Amino acid sequence: MADVPATRASLVVRLRDRQDQSAWSEFVRLYTPLVYRYARRRGLQDADAADVTQDVLRSVSASVGAFDPRLGLFRSWLFTLAHRRLYDFLQNHQRQPSAAQETMQILDTLPARDDEASWNQEFERQLFSVAADLVRPTFSDNTWQAFQLAGVEGQSGQDVARSLGISVAAVYLAKSRVMVKLKAEVKRLQAE
Repeated sequence: MADVPATRASLVVRLRDRQDQSAWSEFVRLYTPLVYRYARRRGLQDADAADVTQDVLRSVSASVGAFDPRLGLFRSWLFTLAHRRLYDFLQNHQRQPSAAQETMQILDTLPARDDEASWNQEFERQLFSVAADLVRPTFSDNTWQAFQLAGVEGQSGQDVARSLGISVAAVYLAKSRVMVKLKAEVKRLQAE
């Protein structure tokens, strides 16, 4: 778990100030999609997943002051909170008893390690997505396409060069330049 990026300690501290709009905006941008997708993967419909997500955000707002970083990662604390809110939701909204009971039996136990591993993997994807959205406007369309095709989709440099009408060296240079900026942005999002 050492290679999983940690939430910035400064962000967690800043969240304790409910008036810090930039901290809450950053938190919402990073974690709302993560919580929402977790609820959807657990079988909730769109509106129900949105409701659970809102419950989790309210719970974070109410209890972030109680989070103790000495006891573990913020993301793990948030995962446990999301799991509990999902459990609460299912307890209170048993529309289809047999399906709800089956889901409740699964959720009755502590979260499985795969659930948290999946949660962490989803967080990494979300972090990359936010960083990509932030750095994308700093590159030309051609440079971004070369990165996307070679770096994300895994196409060969030769194929990308041929499809974009640029040299193979330009493909690898574009990929490298974008990766450097993306890594710096991810690091900035994680750093204090």
